[in-house]
Amino acid sequence: MEIKLDDVTGREMIDLIREHLEGMYLTSPPESIHALGLEELKKADVTVWSAWEDGELLGCGALKEIDATHGEIKSMRTAAAHLRKGTARQLLAHIIEEARERGYSRLSLETGSMEAFYPAQRLYESFGFQYCPPFADYWDDPNSLFMTKELR
Repeated sequence: MEIKLDDVTGREMIDLIREHLEGMYLTSPPESIHALGLEELKKADVTVWSAWEDGELLGCGALKEIDATHGEIKSMRTAAAHLRKGTARQLLAHIIEEARERGYSRLSLETGSMEAFYPAQRLYESFGFQYCPPFADYWDDPNSLFMTKELR
């Protein structure tokens, strides 16, 4: 598997991000969807990576800078054909390492509280993320769970 920076302009990535957003609307009420759209993923404070194998897109993930010491994991998505193959685990490890290299002391995320998000919650827990109150611009929402990890 090769993980590389992605400018979110390729057809495969555009389709995967659309799939990600559609999935959010199927499982969450609109007011509880915090996924970034294509244009938001292209902003200067967001870095996106994609995972590839044999020319096929396996998944993606992003890191958004909240401030000089705090990053947020965004847009973690594995292509449907590649679920349960370790793609998300490798992308998450890559993003955590990048956050450390940037000197962040904390890495946080928001995920859904519903059953569809249980695999993601277990993944984050396995990397040492702990549940926390809302951070940055988030608010208390019964459809969201917030997690954070100290990096120092």
